[in-house]
Amino acid sequence: EVQLVEFGGGSVQAGGSLRLSCVAFGFTFDDYAIGWFRQAPGKEREGVSCISSSDGSTDYSDSVKGRFTVSRDNAKNMVYLQMNSLKPDDTAVYYCAIKRGIYLALESYEYDYWGQGTQVTVSS
Repeated sequence: EVQLVEFGGGSVQAGGSLRLSCVAFGFTFDDYAIGWFRQAPGKEREGVSCISSSDGSTDYSDSVKGRFTVSRDNAKNMVYLQMNSLKPDDTAVYYCAIKRGIYLALESYEYDYWGQGTQVTVSS
């Protein structure tokens, strides 16, 4: 059974940092690209970042580019999202998700399995 579990969320003041982690079970981790998404109350789910299954290439939404960094450790079945210079607009539930294939995507319909999410709250 495929499982994705996110952790590391919390509350932080604007300008602060958080590191989200996602641990995966039940599939061949190396075969999947990993995406990070977020959803704020009353808003659509937004693709934040993704990392490929093969060469570690990455992509970011314009809203987080230069502030967030995605990485993965295939030996540990882990993916990380380092979030720096956080803003109140970053407040949301953050999800990790997986998709087969090597190409990058920030559209949620591309992804097959999702975690339950972790709350990030940034206060001004």
